[in-house]
Amino acid sequence: MITSAQNPKIKLVRALMGRAKERRDADAFVIEGVRLVEEAETRDWRFKFALYDASLNERGSSLVEKLLLREVDVEEVSEPLMKSLSDTETPQGILAVLESSPLPIPDSPNFILIPDQIRDPGNLGTLLRTAAAAGVQAVFLPPETTDAFAPKVIRSGMGAHFCLPIQPMRWEKIRRETQGLQIYLADMDGISCWETNLRGPLALIVGSEAEGASEEARELATQKISIPMSGDMESLNAGVAGSVLMFEVVRQRQ
Repeated sequence: MITSAQNPKIKLVRALMGRAKERRDADAFVIEGVRLVEEAETRDWRFKFALYDASLNERGSSLVEKLLLREVDVEEVSEPLMKSLSDTETPQGILAVLESSPLPIPDSPNFILIPDQIRDPGNLGTLLRTAAAAGVQAVFLPPETTDAFAPKVIRSGMGAHFCLPIQPMRWEKIRRETQGLQIYLADMDGISCWETNLRGPLALIVGSEAEGASEEARELATQKISIPMSGDMESLNAGVAGSVLMFEVVRQRQ
């Protein structure tokens, strides 16, 4: 059993949970909780190792057995140590370090999400979770968007990371990858999404509610679209607005 905070695995977990640079340098990220570890195991994601403690419930214990059968490196840690590592108020007694192995972008995608300057982890996680549910085929992350593999984003994404190609990209590459697509920018001054034909191949840019879209995003966009709203509200947060627009695409295509 691991009991020391100086253990190399414990130190790696702390580094990966704290800094995007550490995640990039190690090509790894941390997931926490039974459900997320189950998702990673079910989808055959590559594990570096997993840690658990004695508080793990029966479902979690069965998961540990599955990981051991797959010859994943699994170790028990003390409960106080696990609690000190956890990014949640109520730790579930299990976490894992996974290799960063983004899913490939499909050939000729016709539905791409570009979250631009989204810095709130909850909003980005919501966008990723909705994108997976709406059938988005790839997510391109511009430079000013928060790291999609930060713990809070992963937790908000609820497993979206394991079924959705999510790739950081500079604007030059985004421009190349979206050639031939209509590029719609969510903007309160745009044309109503209900009056816009969203059936063709497209990319949807959603900017932050605080700063809006970047100059690069505005230059790339071919059209602005908006969500009609009644009352005195001028805008929705980025997670909600992006979700509404993605499912408007789904509605029209059905």
